[in-house]
This record gives sequence, structure tokens and C-alpha cells, in this order.
Amino acid sequence: MKITIEEAKVKKAKPQPGTPLGFGKYFTDHMFLMDWTKENGFENARIVPYGPISMDPASMVLHYAQETFEGMKAYRAKDGRILLFRPEMNAKRFINSNRRLCMAEVPVEDFVEAVRAVVEYEQDWVPSEEGTSLYIRPFMFASEAAVGVHPAASYTFAIILSPVGAYYPQGVNPVKIYVEDEFVRATKGGTGFTKCGGNYASSIAAQVKAEKLGYTQVLWLDGVERKYVEEVGTMNVMFKINNEIITAPCDGTVLPGVTRDSIITLLKEWGYTVREEHLAIDDLMEAAQNGTLEEAFGTGTAAVISPIGELNYKGNIAVINDFKTGALTQKLYDTLTGIQWGNIEDTHGWVHDIAKMK
Repeated sequence: MKITIEEAKVKKAKPQPGTPLGFGKYFTDHMFLMDWTKENGFENARIVPYGPISMDPASMVLHYAQETFEGMKAYRAKDGRILLFRPEMNAKRFINSNRRLCMAEVPVEDFVEAVRAVVEYEQDWVPSEEGTSLYIRPFMFASEAAVGVHPAASYTFAIILSPVGAYYPQGVNPVKIYVEDEFVRATKGGTGFTKCGGNYASSIAAQVKAEKLGYTQVLWLDGVERKYVEEVGTMNVMFKINNEIITAPCDGTVLPGVTRDSIITLLKEWGYTVREEHLAIDDLMEAAQNGTLEEAFGTGTAAVISPIGELNYKGNIAVINDFKTGALTQKLYDTLTGIQWGNIEDTHGWVHDIAKMK
């Protein structure tokens, strides 16, 4: 894939070391763009100055929400190498999301090359302080100017980059979770397994509700019976019950997380039984009450691991592990972040040095 480059005439001032980066507050000097049309397919791959994208008011994404995205990170190792973590998995998931929404599918090799190229070009933006990284947001939207529900005849594929701080500045601490039994996130046959904006927009009402009640995140139940546990917030969720790990299966309503897959691999290597099956909320609450629920945590790119210290289901409160981060949860966090930042040997072929990917 040929990529042209237009250098920004004016460069931004980069955040100084020690500046709290937060999440998604700063953006780099350049972005990647590529067009797709029904007639020509993908064309005009380019790295250009970061800035507004011109859109027709009739652009179909604004009316019918054909839009998908991914979330991934680049890490600066202590020796200066810039590392990507399992980018091919994001590429494959992006294809599956686009296929479900009848959108153009970026080939895996082109997706990975686009990510590599723009990260390499902007590598000075990859922060070096402990726990920091460069967040990578690939996305695609329907750009055809038309009114009428049909697959768009043109799309724009883009990648923007944002240096981000440690998700937990004070360390990995448990959060309080509200079990949502009014709103639903997904049902089979829908778009629950995709990473599309509509899934996230429809989740905001439950998030606002939980925050008003003093809770950090929402634990989603299935959309049919409102009985089985599915995800927590925008993350996959796992429970350690009687020294076994239970997590919802990826059978159409749960996002197949890259972190989820990596955590399951590590757990199995460490000798744990991992059961990908439906867990009833009543059984989960009972396990919490009788002490067999030993640990609970969410998994995702942004936080890596998010320990759960409390559940509220219909006013019933369950405190998990005395509201402390469990030993297994901490070990998983330390191991996976160690691999991602190049501090622990990668025996799985997960980490890619961008300098060696050409």
C-alpha cells in the first residue's frame, strides 16, 4: 500500500513530562486517511496534518450511523522501541464490525500497515513515563451524500492518535458497579459483537443513571431475560468463583476483546479452568454472599484490568474481596502490562516492534 505524506506546517507543543495526560485530551500533529468508493475500492492512502474533516450535511453517517471504530495502543519500551500489541486482532475485529454494518472491509495487512505507518511517523508523541502510552483510534464512516437507507457508496477510513496517561494514576483500585436491569446493551442478531458508535450511544443513559447513584460503571445483563451477566461498562468481565474463571461467551452479544483473549490465554497457561458460559446474576450474587466469589474484574484496552469491589443488584449490595484488588487480578495486570511495555518476555508473538514491521 502506497502512503503519501503531507507534513504539518505548524507543529503543536507536546505535553511536557509530568503533565497529566488524562485520556483523549491531546492529539498528535498528523492523522491517516484513506478513501473507498464503490467504483475504485480503497485509494489515496495518506498521512496529513490533523484537522477537521470536511463533510456534506447529507453524509450518510450523520443520518444512518454507518460507523465503526477500534481502540489500541502503542507503547514506548525502556530501550526506546515503539511496540504495538496484537494489531492483527484489531484488524480482524474491524472487518467483522464492518461486515455486520455492510461497510467496506479494510484488509488486515492494510489496516496494520496504516497503523504502523502513522505511529512511526508520529513516534515522538509516544510518551515515555511509566503507565503512559499512545492511544490509537482507527475508525470508518459512510461519507456518501445521500438520503435513503442503503449501504453507502463511499467511506472514509481514518486513524487519529492521542498520548494518554496511566488509567489508574493511584494504582489499580476496585470500582463500584451497578447491575442494570432496565436498559439493555445488546441482543442476539444485533450489533453487540461489533465496535460501532450506536452501541456506545445507547449505553449512555444507563451510565448516567449509575453515576447518579454513586456507581462507576454498569454491569449489563442479557437483553432477552435480563438474567445473565454479559459485560461491565465498555469492557468484558470475568469472575473468579471457587478458583475457576467464568466469563460470558462471545456468541453474538459480547465484544470479542483483545485483552479478554490475552487474559484467557494467560489464565489457562497458569493452570486455571476458564469457563466461557452464561452466568445468572442471581447465582453471581449468591456466590458473593457465600464467599465463593473471590475476585471480579473487567478487561479492556483502556484500563487493561479494572477490579470490581462492589455490586448493587436491585438494592442488594455485595462487597467482593473486602473491596480490595485480588492477588490474581493484580498478577494479570502486572503480567500483561509488562508484556505490552516490553518489560516481560513475550512468548506468544503478541508484541510488534514498529521498526521491524516494514
